[in-house]
Amino acid sequence: MMKKSELILSQCFLPNFCGLRMVFVVVVIAQLFAFVVLLLGLHSYWGNLWQHLGLISLFIQWCALASCAVMCLVRPYICRFSHRAVATISYLIIVLVVWAVSELAYWYVFRDSGVVNDHWAYVIRNMLITIILTGPILRYFYVQHQWRENVRAEAESRLQALQARIRPHFFFNSLNTIASLTRTDPARAETAVEDLADLFRASMRDARQFHTLEQEWRLCERYLDIEALRLGERLNIDWQVDDVPGDAFVPPLMIQPLLENAIYHGIETRADGGTIKIVADIQGKVITVTISNPRSEELAHSKGNQIAQQNIRDRLHALFGAHGKMQIDDSHDNYSVIISWPYWNKLEDEDTDH
Repeated sequence: MMKKSELILSQCFLPNFCGLRMVFVVVVIAQLFAFVVLLLGLHSYWGNLWQHLGLISLFIQWCALASCAVMCLVRPYICRFSHRAVATISYLIIVLVVWAVSELAYWYVFRDSGVVNDHWAYVIRNMLITIILTGPILRYFYVQHQWRENVRAEAESRLQALQARIRPHFFFNSLNTIASLTRTDPARAETAVEDLADLFRASMRDARQFHTLEQEWRLCERYLDIEALRLGERLNIDWQVDDVPGDAFVPPLMIQPLLENAIYHGIETRADGGTIKIVADIQGKVITVTISNPRSEELAHSKGNQIAQQNIRDRLHALFGAHGKMQIDDSHDNYSVIISWPYWNKLEDEDTDH
């Protein structure tokens, strides 16, 4: 779970005003508003257009950036309250900031520039504009937050459904292998049950929770150990995964179903078995894992409904968007599945959800 402070901020509808992207957006919108203000009073500024544009832009940028800075400082504290209280406090803060900047701007800039002649008319006008604009802006932040929460809830439900679909797929197949060993080799059957317990425990994890690639390799090894009990010397594994750091994060059971498919379609169909090659590579910030198995058209199983592959493709897309990819390389005597996702080697908190 997230830290308490992070959870509070994630549930707050106010954006992160400390972020560079948010500051850039504020600056751009403020400058656009400065152009609008200039155009509304163009007949008054025509003789000295650029000077007035500079002064108006300076004032509006002061108001925008000062409000942004204050909201950056107070956001962690006010987000502990209800949405209504957060909106009210934010509203008052922004109005007070604009009032303070208006007073400072009048006394130190505009009083002797000829742009402003009436002090109180100038301040009241600024306050009225702020009062009118701040409400819709805060409402926009709230609607955006609600929309993001709905999208995240739908994505989490979808991920949980995808995770649930993959559990029985490997679980019951492994039980068949263990059942065949209970009478002939109870000790090996007991070891297989322990391996299956680890696999099942991983399958029961929250679908949004990641674990390290090293943990994923260990789960794959446990699954392959179970299958080796059934296939014996027909199953050979070529591991080439040392080039990828073991602390890279990966969704649990992202690779194991691909190994299961490789065994079912590439090893079981061959009388002499074959070798499954597992190659992991990292280029820049992208991890790529390739699972390859031999093919035998004469003895091949039916292609099936490809639920496991579609499941993994959907999970990659749901978790990483366009950065999570899955490709198929289907040649005459070899079948390869290539998956890739962004490289993460740390989280904000040990158990932070994604």
